[in-house]
Amino acid sequence: MADTRFTGTSTYVATEDLMIAVNAAVTLQRPILIKGEPGTGKTQLAMEVAGSLGKPLFEWHIKSTTKAQQGLYEYDAVARLRDSQLGDDRVHDIANYIQHGKIWEAFASDDQPVLLIDEIDKADIEFPNDLLQELDRMEFYVYETRQLISARHRPIIVITSNNEKELPDAFLRRCFFHYIKFPDQDTMAEIVDVHFPGLKKTLLREALNAFYKVRDVPGLKKKPSTSELLDWIKLLLAEDIPVEALRAKDNRTAIPPLYGALLKNEQDVHLFERLVFLDRRAGQQ
Repeated sequence: MADTRFTGTSTYVATEDLMIAVNAAVTLQRPILIKGEPGTGKTQLAMEVAGSLGKPLFEWHIKSTTKAQQGLYEYDAVARLRDSQLGDDRVHDIANYIQHGKIWEAFASDDQPVLLIDEIDKADIEFPNDLLQELDRMEFYVYETRQLISARHRPIIVITSNNEKELPDAFLRRCFFHYIKFPDQDTMAEIVDVHFPGLKKTLLREALNAFYKVRDVPGLKKKPSTSELLDWIKLLLAEDIPVEALRAKDNRTAIPPLYGALLKNEQDVHLFERLVFLDRRAGQQ
C-alpha cells in the first residue's frame, strides 16, 4: 500500500518545509499553490508526489489562450455538423462530441489522482475565478448532455505560478500557499548528487561557487536556475573542463567556461563581461 504522506523521492530533493506544505494541503483537502523562481522544481513536484504516493497524474499545462472551460470539457459542434452532412449515425448522440478536459479525467479516476494545473498565471486574470465553484464542490454540470459530473475521489491538486500576474484574492483564500525558495548551496549539492552521483567533491565545490557568483551579479535579467546548473555541469564533464578553470585566479569575478549554459540573453552576457572588465581594471590600478 502506498504511503499517504509525501517525504520526497530518490530523484527529487524536497526540503522539510515543502514536505510539510504538501502534506498540510492534502490534510486540508485544499489545492496547494506553489510559487518560486523558474527552475526550482514546481512542475516536477506534482509528478514526484504522484509517484511517491502511488497515484495517477493528470497534467493540465496552461497557455495564454487557455480557457477554464477547457479543463472541464469542450463540445465539438463543428465535428457534429460535418458528421451530420455525411450521414454518420454518431450525430444522434451528442455525447460523442463532448471532449473531456483534464479536470473531468481527474474526477473520473478510479483512484485518488494528483491533478497538476501548471503555470496558472499565464491565462487570463479571470481564469482562476472561473474554476472556483468546480474545485470547491468537486462537480460540474454538462449542459449539452444534462449530466452532473462529480469527482469519485477528491484529487490532490498542485497549482504552479511564476508570478507573471497577481491571482484573485478569492482564489488565493481557497489554496494552501508555499513559496519554493531557491536552494542554498548545501541543498543544491544534494540536488546535483541526485543527477550526477559520484561527482568529484572538488569539481562540485568549484562549480557551485562559480554558479552562485554568477547568480549574485547585480542587475541580471535572468538568474541561472537549477536546470541550467545541471546542464552546465553536464557540459563541464563532457568537455573534461579542469577544476582549475573554474577558479578565479585573483579571487575576483571571472567568466566561467561554457557560460552560455548559464546566461540566456545577450544583455546578461554583456553585463557580466563588462563587470569582469571593470573589476580587472580596478585590480590593475
